[in-house]
Amino acid sequence: MAFFSIKKKSLILCMLACALSVHAQNQDSLKTTPPPQEEDNVKYPQLQIKGLFQARYLVGMSKDVDVNGLHHTDGSGTDNNFMLKYMRVQVRAQISKRTEVVVLANLADFKNDPKSRVLENAYLKYTFNPKLAITVGQFRPWFGIEETYPIDIIKSLDWSNQYTEFGKLGWTSFQIGMSATGQLQLGEIPFQYAVSVVNGNGKNQINDNDNGKQYSTRLVFGLSKKYHFNVGLNGGTGEVFSKKVYALGIDLSSLIQFDPKWSLDMQLEAKQATNHVLYNSIAPELRPENPDQYLIRGAYFLPNLRYEINHKNLSAFELSCRYEYLDTNFRMASNPRQTITPMFGLEFLKNYGARIQLGVQFDRYKYQVENTSQYNNNLFIVQVQSRF
Repeated sequence: MAFFSIKKKSLILCMLACALSVHAQNQDSLKTTPPPQEEDNVKYPQLQIKGLFQARYLVGMSKDVDVNGLHHTDGSGTDNNFMLKYMRVQVRAQISKRTEVVVLANLADFKNDPKSRVLENAYLKYTFNPKLAITVGQFRPWFGIEETYPIDIIKSLDWSNQYTEFGKLGWTSFQIGMSATGQLQLGEIPFQYAVSVVNGNGKNQINDNDNGKQYSTRLVFGLSKKYHFNVGLNGGTGEVFSKKVYALGIDLSSLIQFDPKWSLDMQLEAKQATNHVLYNSIAPELRPENPDQYLIRGAYFLPNLRYEINHKNLSAFELSCRYEYLDTNFRMASNPRQTITPMFGLEFLKNYGARIQLGVQFDRYKYQVENTSQYNNNLFIVQVQSRF
């Protein structure tokens, strides 16, 4: 899996690939489409409230490994658990034809220490025209396919392991900063872009934790309208505690409609970046001068087969199986994690309004480390959700 051989200095805002089937995606961060022109006579502000409930039942099927994947040599740990994952509420206020303010909170995070949690989106967006919109606040900067849709229409169990790790590094997930987005035509090719600058230390932070910022770019090219085939290039550079860091990615996606009932949605994404979180966790006297000795690399492939039933009590069913590869330190201490997650889902209301999913997550490590989460694990999941 040796991909991305690059030099840091050739990285100034490289690009990524993304697949945006906009008609099938309802993102919870950036939107580049301005309000309709007919709204000239509409009274403002206009409020829209949405929500998501998502809960799970988990059963660990590996001896001495708990439901969070942590190994216990003493046999302790919980191997089954009811879990409330999301209770999201979003309020969108359209305060003028071009200006909107969005707030998204996950009330389920109150079960943990709510510091740096709960509040997810909190941003203002001003749309000049379809070619340019400016977003300021706390949002999800575009840096891959998964940034373009919310958790409630994910085709698998959860975000990929790669997405989670890159969120810790400040490239994905909710960050504080600003972004410019837009959509254009390059001849016959639809083109979308996002340019972002963020603090890079996560959501709900009072201050940046250093003077550095992280800059990223995402470019998406629609290469086939018939097969909804999109190619994206992502890239970023920045400075963390006076050290240069970078990230690169590429992704492909396609939606093949076999007939009115059967369709196949496919996503392929790969990324590599400086693992500056791991680098800065090492004692200063033991660190090498160059943080790029600590690199993270990941990839995943997610096919999803969907059949539209359109019965009054059952809308559709889906079958997916995501394969993931992730190595958080492949140069210094490589221990790749491979994850396979087959899922079966039943959709009871249109547009994922209500659904239930069943699946198993298989985790395998090259080297197992006792009393850590780097241990082989099998986890059975039942997940239910409702959007409103």
